[in-house]
Amino acid sequence: MEAIVLAAGYSSRANTFKMTLPLGEMSILEHTLSKFEGLCSRVIVVAGFQAELIQEKMEKITSKNAYSFQIKFVHNEDFNNGMFSSIQKGCNEVTEPSFFITPGDCPLVKKETVHLISEHKGNVVIPSFHYKGGHPIKLSSEVKQKILETNPESNLRAVLGGFEKMYINVDDPGVIMDVDTLEDYQKALDYYKG
Repeated sequence: MEAIVLAAGYSSRANTFKMTLPLGEMSILEHTLSKFEGLCSRVIVVAGFQAELIQEKMEKITSKNAYSFQIKFVHNEDFNNGMFSSIQKGCNEVTEPSFFITPGDCPLVKKETVHLISEHKGNVVIPSFHYKGGHPIKLSSEVKQKILETNPESNLRAVLGGFEKMYINVDDPGVIMDVDTLEDYQKALDYYKG
């Protein structure tokens, strides 16, 4: 399996570059990547805004040799066009029949949750906490094809609308906790410290 991690946005609501913010010993982005250890052969990181920073981070993470997966860095020059352009950029790199996709600012998902999602078959598998869908989602190559054929002006929700979705209820609030604002970051720190 492979995973696409989206790290191309401006972090405009956080007023700081959130991907590199620390959470314990690791950055938010590394926490997100680390969830795919033991499951994915490759993690594709799509960067746009501050791409050099992300690339530096990726090189540091790779040099630690802490993970068994390869990290593929992809620069989306068109990141201004929104998240869907980054999703398409990532999908261009996917070679496996199924893959995960997640925003880079979802560092608090439990590894067990990611394993659980990986075990379910289906075109679209979504973890849900208290009936609210979260990340990472698992998609099939059929969905990938549709994403790549879709107008870049569109969005993932529109594409997924054409497929049957399987929601997996998980006891993991991390699936719906992303870091969009500094307030979210504070919540993430508190949750992480437990």
